[in-house]
Amino acid sequence: MTRAKGRWPAGDAAHGGVEDAALLILQWLGEQGVDAMIRVDAERLREGRPAWTFAAGGGPLATGLRADGASVAQCMGAALLRLREAGLAVPF
Repeated sequence: MTRAKGRWPAGDAAHGGVEDAALLILQWLGEQGVDAMIRVDAERLREGRPAWTFAAGGGPLATGLRADGASVAQCMGAALLRLREAGLAVPF
């Protein structure tokens, strides 16, 4: 078992970003009939490559979409942009 490396967020809601809304976004997408997930790839993280991936498809999306980022915030920011370009007005 590995030990935590002190990377947990402070939990200050006043300074929250898109990463704080990630689960609400996923829930909202599911309610719209969109299958969606966000994941982190440990191998890419070790190699210094963008390790976070968002993927979505189905429902009102004509085709699937994917967004990658070096952080969850960067990944979700790109995902929201692509979702809006695909016609989904995500309310977050």
